[in-house]
This record gives sequence, C-alpha cells and structure tokens, in this order.
Amino acid sequence: MCCLSNEGSFYTHIYTCSTAGGVSAHSVLTSSCSPCVGAKGQGGHSSGFKEGQQPIPAAALPSAPRERESNKATVRLSQKATMPLTRSLSMGSLSGLPLWDQEELPVEDLLLFEVAWEVTNKVGGIYTVIQTKAKVTVDEWGENFFMIGPYYEHNFKTQVEQCDPPNAAIKAALESIKNNGCQVHFGRWLIEGTPYVILFDIGAAAWNLDRWKGDLWNTCSIGLPYHDREANDSLILGSLVAWFFKELTDQLQDKPNVIAHFHEWQAGVGLVLIRSRKLPMATVFTTHATLLGRYLCAGNADFYNNLDKFDIDREAGERQIYHRYCLERAAVHCSHVFTTVSQITAVEADHMLHRQPDVVTPNGLNVKKFSAMHEFQNLHSMNKLKIQEFVRGHFYGHLDFNLEKTLFFFIAGRYEFSNKGADVFLEALSRLNYLLRVHKSDVTVVVFFIMPAKTNNFNVESLKGQAVRKQLWDTAQSVKEKFGKRLYEALLRGEIPDMNKILDRDDFTIMKRAIYATQRHTLPPVTTHNMLDDSTDPILSNVRRIGLFNSRSDRVKIVFHPEFLSSTSPLLPMDYEEFIRGCHLGVFPSYYEPWGYTPGECTVMGIPSVTTNLSGFGCFMEEHISDPSAYGIYIVDRRFRSAEDSCNQLTQFMFSFCQQSRRQRIIQRNRTERLSDLLDWRYLARNQGFRYPRPPSVPPSPSASLHSTPHHSDTEDEDDHEPYDEDEEAERDRLNIKAPFTLGAVPEGKKKQPSDYGN
Repeated sequence: MCCLSNEGSFYTHIYTCSTAGGVSAHSVLTSSCSPCVGAKGQGGHSSGFKEGQQPIPAAALPSAPRERESNKATVRLSQKATMPLTRSLSMGSLSGLPLWDQEELPVEDLLLFEVAWEVTNKVGGIYTVIQTKAKVTVDEWGENFFMIGPYYEHNFKTQVEQCDPPNAAIKAALESIKNNGCQVHFGRWLIEGTPYVILFDIGAAAWNLDRWKGDLWNTCSIGLPYHDREANDSLILGSLVAWFFKELTDQLQDKPNVIAHFHEWQAGVGLVLIRSRKLPMATVFTTHATLLGRYLCAGNADFYNNLDKFDIDREAGERQIYHRYCLERAAVHCSHVFTTVSQITAVEADHMLHRQPDVVTPNGLNVKKFSAMHEFQNLHSMNKLKIQEFVRGHFYGHLDFNLEKTLFFFIAGRYEFSNKGADVFLEALSRLNYLLRVHKSDVTVVVFFIMPAKTNNFNVESLKGQAVRKQLWDTAQSVKEKFGKRLYEALLRGEIPDMNKILDRDDFTIMKRAIYATQRHTLPPVTTHNMLDDSTDPILSNVRRIGLFNSRSDRVKIVFHPEFLSSTSPLLPMDYEEFIRGCHLGVFPSYYEPWGYTPGECTVMGIPSVTTNLSGFGCFMEEHISDPSAYGIYIVDRRFRSAEDSCNQLTQFMFSFCQQSRRQRIIQRNRTERLSDLLDWRYLARNQGFRYPRPPSVPPSPSASLHSTPHHSDTEDEDDHEPYDEDEEAERDRLNIKAPFTLGAVPEGKKKQPSDYGN
C-alpha cells in the first residue's frame, strides 16, 4: 500500500479529474479550461494566434496600466464560493471530485514532470520544497518521475550523475532538441531519492531569444524588456520546456499520459506555451508567493487590510514588474489546477491574481526520527557548546554573565527587514531587555541575526576575539598539564602537595598575561563583518535607535552575522542545521511569509519557535494544534492587532520563555519535536485533519502554559528529582489526537482510526 503523501493524493486528483465522466484523458486534457478571447485580446491587443494554437483565457491577460479600469471586468476562470479560512482545503473537501483508490493509481500509464528554476540550483525556499519532496515522490512514481530546470555547469558537475534516459520517448525528444542546436543534459540528482533531472542550457539557446519573444507576443500579447535578464532567461527555459513536451507528446501519441507541475512564474512561461499549443497533457501551477505581494509588503504597505483596494496594474507598472506580473497571471489562469502553499497565500492569490486556488498544498520536510527521545536532546547540548565557545570569544573582556544561564535566540532568512519581521523583533528585544533588567533576572539572551548582506570582510574585533579565546584555551591546557604532572608525582611519593607551590612563578606570569589579554576598552561588536554601508543598514540603524550595544548592563546582547553559516567559517564554524539545534528559540515574526520554512525546520529539530498568523506555517499550526504555545509554537497576532500590540505580545512570549527552568525547556522541546509528523511529506495528505490538543498538564493561560511544571527552587536546573516519564508523556499526547472535523468521504477500506496517525 502506497503511503498517503501529499504528492500521491495531489497528482492522483489531477489524473482522476482528467478521466472523470467517461471522457478520454486525451480529449479532456486538450480542452480549454476557461472562456477564451476571440479575435481581439483583452485591452484591445491583437491576439495574433497561429493556426493550431489555443487562445489564452481572457482572465490571464491583464489590462495595460492605461486601461486598468477595464481590468475590473476580467473574466474569472472559475466562480467558486469564498475560500474558508478555517483549515486547508484538501482533495476530499472539493465538491464534485470523484473518489479514488490510491492502490489503483495507474503510475505505469503516467509520466510526472516537476519544473522549477531551483532544480539543482539553490536560490530560495523552493529549492528546499523540491529537494525534500523528491524521495517521497520517487518512492511512489519510480522511473516515471522527472525534474526539469536550468543547466549550470558547476551545479551539474557537483550534484548530478550523468546517465541515459530510461524512457525511449524522452530520449528521442531530447535528441531532437540537441539536433536543432540546443544543449540539454540528463542525469540523476544526487539527493535523497536520486530523481532523474532534465537540465536545459539557457546560454546555448539564447540565440533563439528574439524569435521566442515574438512568439510570446503573438500568443499572449506580453512583451519582455531587453534589460530584464531574469525574465528573458525564464522565457528561454519556458520555450525549451514547451518544445520538449511537444516532441514528447508527439512520440507518445496516447499513453502514458503526461502531468507537468510548474513552480512559480519563472517556470510558468512553459505552462503558458504548452496550453496555447494545445498539447495533450495536464498542467499544475503552484505559487509560493505572489510577485506583487512581496513587493508591496517590502514597501511597508498595509497589505492585508487593503487586499481588495489595490490597483494591481498600476502597482505592478510603478514597480517596473508589469511584464513579470503578466507572466505570473497567465500561468495561473492557464493551468488546469492552481495551488498555493497556505491559506493566507490563497486569499492573497485570489486578489492579486484573480483566481482562487483549487487546492492548498502545505510544504513539508523530510523528517528523520530518532530511535530514542534523548538523542536529539544530546544534539542540542553538543551544538550549544559550540555556540558558547563563539560567545566566549566574541564577548571576551565583557563576559560577566553566566553562560549556563544564557539563552540563544535567532532569526534567519532572506534580508527583507520588514517582511521578515526584523523591525518588530528589534523593538521587542529592547522591551525584553528592559523587563529583564527591571526584574533583576540572572538570565542573559544572546540574539543572532543570520541574514546575508553586502560586506567586504570579517570584522577585525570579531577575529581578534576568537584568537584571544583560542590563546587562553591553549594557555589553560599548558598550565593544566604542568599542574597535573606535578600533582601526580607528589601523590606517588605519598605527599599532599602545597597548592601554593605546585605552580612556579613562570606559570603565574603566563596566567597574568592571559588575564591582561582579555581586557578591552571597547564594547563587543554588534556585527561580525564590515558592512559596506552600515550607516543605512536597517538592522544596524535600528540597533542604534534602541541602544542595544552589548554593554555590561544589557541583558540582551545582539550579534549580526550578515552571511550564511558554514562549517568552514573562522568565526562560527557551524552548519545551519547544527546552529538551529544549539539554539533555544527561533523568532520569525514575519509580516509577509507565504509558508515559512525556518520555523518548520526548528520544529522538526525540537526547537521552539515564534511565528505569526500572517505566515503559512503559523496558520497551519493554528489549524492543527489546540494550544500551539504548549508545544513550543508561539503565534504572534499580526493580522488583527496593531503593531504596538503585536510587539508587546512578542515581548511577553520571549519574557515568559526566559522565565522557564531548564527542565521545562527540555519537556517543551520534547513536545515540539513530536509535532514533526505534521510537517512530514509522508503525512501531508487529505486525511491530516487531526489536532494536537492542549496537554492536560498545561494551564489554559497562554503565558502560564509555558510552565508545564512548577518551578520549585532556583536550584531545580541542577538538582531536580521530580519524576518525569517521557514515554508516558508522549503516549498521553498521542491518545489526545483527535479529528475535529471530516475532510470528506474516504473510500471503503481506507478509513483510518485516530491511533493510525503518527505523533
């Protein structure tokens, strides 16, 4: 029995929709999916369709900015009811869809292709999506699954094992493209699942750019400017993809049927061309974020309160991305099935792109479960020691705080200051610092900002700090060896040595010099690198405003690391995964976050995190967990509260976290890690409508729910004998899983009991 994965259910739905009602798949897949424009396209442009080409749906063609009023009359591709915000749509919740038996999925009669700019090419979060999903998809589809993307020589040599296509039709299609002067490479991507990849050389096909621009204009009335290299490269890739599918479908004739899944507008050009040429295949388009949504939020627009008020064409034109917006919207309206990654993005897409998604498909991760619960706790301890070593060097001369009572918070991701919530985070840190000082707390918080920015080198003070730390360690080791040897010899003689004489004057001189080396007359640096323009850098400007300069009196210290983490770094030699495991709390108070992999990664590693109800991840967790705070998922309300109230709520979350004992944090990490099954690609299916309830041992108050056990004394961290059975706690959580609503009928023999689900 194949697993109920998001991929299996999703693509089976496309196939069953294509073959429903006794109509052949070929005839359904080649039919138009919406009303089409006649001789003239929307806005008065000549559509210029060639014989045999299918007109683009009217809704896919935005009006020109000067004719934006006519855009209000755009034909909608589908007239569905208003999308609910209570839970993610699933296959079973879509009315009128036929039911299917997953064991009867005719994989042998299907070819599945996944097209994305990030195939073997790490750019952003989509790379994580397709990489982590590959193994589950290959397990279900086997030799009938292929990925398509752009060719980059370095990536191909280091990530791909070249081989011959297993399918004769695919091999013939690729040979035809090669014989016409374009380069294409085939192989296995060396990741989990080792999927087949087809990579098109953009540069080798650039000589066709002008001709393909003409085809795009004649087909869609969309023109691309010469200076936009990304859009031009997307057109080249899309034209090559459409060319490949034309050759492939000509070779296949009838079966196997072809399904192509496109991610984002960069890959969506191929979808538009496929539909315009009436190729006999099913198409899916997934948007992970809308173009305009990202631009508007980055410009500090009150986005979510004005979704229905934006003049879309004017906004896109003012930002000089109108042509990109046209490509994105055309792909959305031409696809047979349109999906988004979260409910919040579904609402956004309905207003920005004028089509409601057919399905919401949350992003997942490859979850590696440990055989014993203590294993991931041990990883936390090991990696925390590495971070502590960095802190010892960075704060040398000002290390007057106890590292055993120091918590490590972090924020990471693309450097979008407002979108990622760094503005709210910094303000909340200022207030947290005030609360810790007023309450005379002995807890210190070191906050890391891991956001890549333009730099020219490492900060000299940061490098010096690590050098001083290493020198002190070497000195201590040298003295320790002498001390140990002399103590050993004295004990052999049966003497108790005089501790004042066991070290000579030279040893004391060495130690005094080491102490003098730790003295510094400047504060520890806020940033680890030299910024190219630190006077206007948003993070540094706000640090100056709130006055958190890492002084001795501050209980909140800030370290801005404007570079992705690497195990080869001379400052902080850790990979990102190791760093996450060593921290105590990830803070991601995003204003614009269609999904949000960073808090998801924290969850599967058992690290509590802060997210918002404007992120896809936050909405997803609110839907499936009765009391997210009890499981280490703190959700800041940035949708229905003012910025001031949201900041206060974030401050309270962090302050309450600082008040937890070590034991309470360990229990909470165990609970957080048990949520990982919710994010596993293997479990993201239509039957995932269960909830994690609030643990019975946790009080109902959001702030009080952080304390799952009473804090008896200040020495509890070191000496706590209160019995705690992790297996019993885990079993209690499992038994409390419930299905609060029905996601639709499940075929006979497929119904699952609550106990069938994972943790």
